[in-house]
Amino acid sequence: QVQLVESGGGLVQHGGSLRLSCTASGDISSINAMRWYRQAPGQERELVASISRSAMTNSATSVRGRFTISRNSGQNTVYLQMNSLKPEDTAVYYCNADVKYVINVVGAYKYREVWGHGTLVTVSS
Repeated sequence: QVQLVESGGGLVQHGGSLRLSCTASGDISSINAMRWYRQAPGQERELVASISRSAMTNSATSVRGRFTISRNSGQNTVYLQMNSLKPEDTAVYYCNADVKYVINVVGAYKYREVWGHGTLVTVSS
């Protein structure tokens, strides 16, 4: 069973920086891609950035050039470095991972998504 725990959220001024961390526990070898999502009050959850096990990354247009996703060599922690923060970045940030599980005796597998509980980022104007 994989669990994800986020940390690093808080209150920061417009233009400031924060680094979020998401640490996985459990069967780390079963984790494939990891992602950061965010959900602002009254809005839908949106994908912020993603990273594969081979460190291929992608990010939303709204954060490109300001946010950087990375992953440690042990593949159990993903980071989100957030620079030049804006008030519209205020949201709860969630960590997400694709976790492989075996579905039969010959080793066929599927992926399921695991979510953390989120960490609040507030950017003051």
